[in-house]
Amino acid sequence: MRVVLQRVRSASVRVADAVVGEIGVGYLLLVGIAVNDDESTARRLAEEVAKVRLMPDSQGKMGVSLREADGQALAVSQFTLLADFSKGNRPSFHAAAKPDVAQPLFDLFVRELSLRLNRVVATGVFGADMRVELVNDGPVTIVLE
Repeated sequence: MRVVLQRVRSASVRVADAVVGEIGVGYLLLVGIAVNDDESTARRLAEEVAKVRLMPDSQGKMGVSLREADGQALAVSQFTLLADFSKGNRPSFHAAAKPDVAQPLFDLFVRELSLRLNRVVATGVFGADMRVELVNDGPVTIVLE
């Protein structure tokens, strides 16, 4: 599982011109599920996202977790995070889990993160063609695996 975490001032995701997920200050999470991922992977990364201290503290330094900052989270499934270019210029996605495996793990990640943050995590629509908009804060972008 690969999570690209971006600290944002705001973020939203649209499907067919309708906003399906939207947050204010918090984290936009782009989530790629790999073929070897399982429930323990989803739980571990949800815990890591909840604990990582990337929100600004009273001195403006990264010292506060998302929960402590009362921030929001928007999770968007993105299999392209598992792209492999080792055999040329066209990506292979053999490392990405198939939708019937990936969707339940993505849903578990979202549920587990919601529990740890004690708030609803907004999402896109799994497998849909989405338009993601964000105002990056910092910019702060971290890759978790």
